[in-house]
Amino acid sequence: MTIITVFRSRLRGGVEREYQPLAGVMSVVASSMEGFIDQKHYVAPDGERVTVVRFMDFESQRRWAKHPDHLEAQQRGRDEFYSWYDISVSEESYSHTFDNSQI
Repeated sequence: MTIITVFRSRLRGGVEREYQPLAGVMSVVASSMEGFIDQKHYVAPDGERVTVVRFMDFESQRRWAKHPDHLEAQQRGRDEFYSWYDISVSEESYSHTFDNSQI
């Protein structure tokens, strides 16, 4: 059962330069966690950011959520970087992949 975390956020003005290195480190830490599948990051033209992270199971996702470095980054996010965020964690009920890129 794949667990999907969707993290939507908006940064405060003027924090991008300080935010990027921390976001990069958190991506590396997440990708090193047991059960990690993949992650994608998007920034909309209006400034909203979306990160989608997939883990193999709920236990793997919870280990990431409670990782000490991640907890510290979450606090910094609230204190320094985010003007708003929303987190949704869901169990994937269906998945299908089509890949025609090798033809």
